[in-house]
Amino acid sequence: MLRRPPYPASLETRKEIEKHINELLEMDVIRKIGHNEIVEITTPVLITWNDGKSRLYVDFRALNNYTKADRYPIPRIPHALDKLAKSKYITKMDCIKGFHQNGVKPNSMKLLQIICHMGIYEYTRMPF
Repeated sequence: MLRRPPYPASLETRKEIEKHINELLEMDVIRKIGHNEIVEITTPVLITWNDGKSRLYVDFRALNNYTKADRYPIPRIPHALDKLAKSKYITKMDCIKGFHQNGVKPNSMKLLQIICHMGIYEYTRMPF
């Protein structure tokens, strides 16, 4: 069992974390779990700042010990760019919180748990 305490955060950062956690709760992307539940992996919540805006990131590197290698990895970027080189049109689509559209299997939710000063939560949809 791996359990990490939340990273220390300033009052301002805590307010931003609360804003993001509440937004994810409203969107049913995460749910709060009890402190007495068995926690497989609990990861700290990180906030990064970009032009005054914040974004919620979670350190899921510990999950690498639980995942299987992908036998069909995505193509290398240079190969993909070579295929695009002679294209007449290129379309770019940006989905807001696109990963959150995909649900997580119930047996995988315990691996997608986060901890912050507000408590322990688990993702019910794919995290970014």
